[in-house]
Amino acid sequence: MDNWILRGASNLVNSPRQERAIQPDEVKVRVTHLMVSTYDSLLFAGELKADYPKTIGRFAIGRIVECGKNCYGLEQGMRVCLNPMRSCGTCLACKTGKPSLCSKVQVAGKDFDGFLRDFVVCKYNEVSQLPNTVGDIQALSIETVALGERIYDKLNLSAGQYVAVIGGNHAGIVIAQLLQFHKLIPILIDNNPASLNRAKSCGIEYTFKAEDDLLQHIKEVTSGHMCDGSVYITCSRLDPSLAIRVLSYNKVAILGGFAPVNFNIPSGELVDKCTTLLSVMGGYGYIDTAINLLLHGAVTLDCFEKEILSEYNPAKVIGDGVNEGASQRKGKLTIFKMVI
Repeated sequence: MDNWILRGASNLVNSPRQERAIQPDEVKVRVTHLMVSTYDSLLFAGELKADYPKTIGRFAIGRIVECGKNCYGLEQGMRVCLNPMRSCGTCLACKTGKPSLCSKVQVAGKDFDGFLRDFVVCKYNEVSQLPNTVGDIQALSIETVALGERIYDKLNLSAGQYVAVIGGNHAGIVIAQLLQFHKLIPILIDNNPASLNRAKSCGIEYTFKAEDDLLQHIKEVTSGHMCDGSVYITCSRLDPSLAIRVLSYNKVAILGGFAPVNFNIPSGELVDKCTTLLSVMGGYGYIDTAINLLLHGAVTLDCFEKEILSEYNPAKVIGDGVNEGASQRKGKLTIFKMVI
């Protein structure tokens, strides 16, 4: 059985294994689809460090093939999303019965084994049932939607306020759509014309290149007030200082995404504008909310090209993503179809 293990940077090998028998509170899931992400590519390249060896793969769905007797609400044959983040079980919050406040949230592919394998055995509360009306491609974006909803809560803004989203990749465009769904006004910033056009096709009205006249464009849109909040997509490779420069005074800038790539924030500008800087690196605790948002049409993925592969070499595809992440792959959702 397939089980793609990252043994170190650029060292991804298939090391088949037999999954253990399930416990009464566990399910066994046959993985059917997995979406390749920048997060996987950065792990592969060694820019993000994993506790090697680890099975790679963060975003996946599948069907339950075995179900323990104490798995309430689940049954064999159900289609489920595999939750990519888990509480650590060791911090103070976890030990006092408050895992939702976990201070050391674990991530698939980095802290525990991910999902690029045939079968996953896990606790029944580490999967979420998928409604029939949420398609497979939508379901693979559930954590991205969860990330966006968590960011929306952290911004704590009112309808009609302006938010700059800096980065036009999959996460950036999804987050911009969610902010608009909540009646905020997103301004999406990217240097790739295709990304800006993609955002416009999703209904995002204001899209600008990160060029010298960007701040003037934003002043014109906001009647000179600048933005009430900003979201910097951490793997966008754009100038991180934009997250502060687009803001009015005493506002919130959020570093958001799945991959905490190293970059520098100008502390002088941060202090001068009395900016509050927060980070949101994942959608932990918002998976069920994200499923509900997809049910209500908060996000469309129609603007993204889909590349669905039934025959593939994961090491090549994920490795290629390291070089392509800032170019054409920004507009492509690459998906491994693992059950033919």
